[in-house]
Formats: sequence, C-alpha cells, structure tokens
Amino acid sequence: MQIQFDQITVPPGHQAILHGIGWQQFESLLDEAGEHRATRYAYHDGELEMMSPLAAHEDYKAIIRSAVEILLEELGVEFRALGSTTLKSDRAAQAVEPDECFYIQHEAQIRGKERLDLNTDPPPDLALEIDLTSRTHFRHYAALGIPELWRYDGRELEILLLDNDAYRVNAISRLFPQFDLQTRIPEIVRQSQQEGRNVTLKAFRQEVIRRLA
Repeated sequence: MQIQFDQITVPPGHQAILHGIGWQQFESLLDEAGEHRATRYAYHDGELEMMSPLAAHEDYKAIIRSAVEILLEELGVEFRALGSTTLKSDRAAQAVEPDECFYIQHEAQIRGKERLDLNTDPPPDLALEIDLTSRTHFRHYAALGIPELWRYDGRELEILLLDNDAYRVNAISRLFPQFDLQTRIPEIVRQSQQEGRNVTLKAFRQEVIRRLA
C-alpha cells in the first residue's frame, strides 16, 4: 500500500523520517504542500525529514531575527530576510528549510527575485537554526555552500563558519565581528522572556547605536 504524504501527521516538537524518496517525488511534495504550512522539510540523498516546531521554537527565532535586523539596519547594510524559504539544489540533491535566513553580502544579486535556484543563485549569507531537538543538518547547509550558520539550543548560541566544505565553531560572527553575539544573543532571548520583546529590542538598538558611534 502506498502512503500519501498528506496521511502523515507530525506532532509539534517531533520528526518523521522517510527513506527512498526520489528528488522528483520530493519536488512534487513541495508543490502539493505549498508555502503556507507548519511542517518543515530537509532532504539528503533519498532521505526526507519532516519536522513540526514547538511554540518556544517560534519565540526564539522571532527575537533572534529581530536582533539581526537591528544590527543590519544600524550598520546601514541592505539585506533580505527570507525566513524558512526552501533552499534546494537538484545538482547537489540537497534541500533544507532554515528557521531564518538572510541575504546580506549577496542581497543585490537576488533582490526582487520571487524564486531562488541555488543551482545558479548564491546561497544565503547567514542561516539560523533553533535546535531544541538536535536536528541541525550541517551537511545540508555545507553542501549548499551557506558560509555562516547560527545554532541556538534554547541556552547558547553556536556560531559556525564554513571552512573547506565543513563547519568550524567560532566565537565571533564573520558578518558582525564588532559584536560578541555568542554572549549577547542568549542574553537578549532571556531578557525578552522576562521584560518583553519591545523593551528588550529597544534597549539592544540603543546599545548597537552606542557601539557604532
């Protein structure tokens, strides 16, 4: 009996892994599921993972995304934030949907584009994974050539830089070398939980302005 994708339910905080899925089958799934869905996918060499995030997962990614946007706005850097856009390359037979991703150094090259094709377009300059279930797909991001990856586990921020097709942990972001984000991002998340989003982000913006003055 053949199982249809719409028969599979993934509870929040859980994953389902399917094997023997061809690339065209995966592409059909993306078309059928559409862009407005809760389940996120990762694909590698015939293996498809389906994941549904927890509410805390969404809280963390929202506050970190806002912090990154503040940094870029105050630095005066054009950027494009593309959220959980499906990043895929049929040549590499890889696909992943980050929690957030940003075009920064390569923003001008994809400005105004409605669809990305990583066979020809550059990958995002930064991707963020909120990893509450140890599911970060380092090999997917490395194969797609994403130069900087942040992994937040609910307590600590890990900054990973792509080096010779593999990630190495680094204390400082290559994109924001002026800031100790490995320390500040977890502090901002904790502060937002205690004092609220607006108070926290307003204070962070003022901190960035002072640092750049």
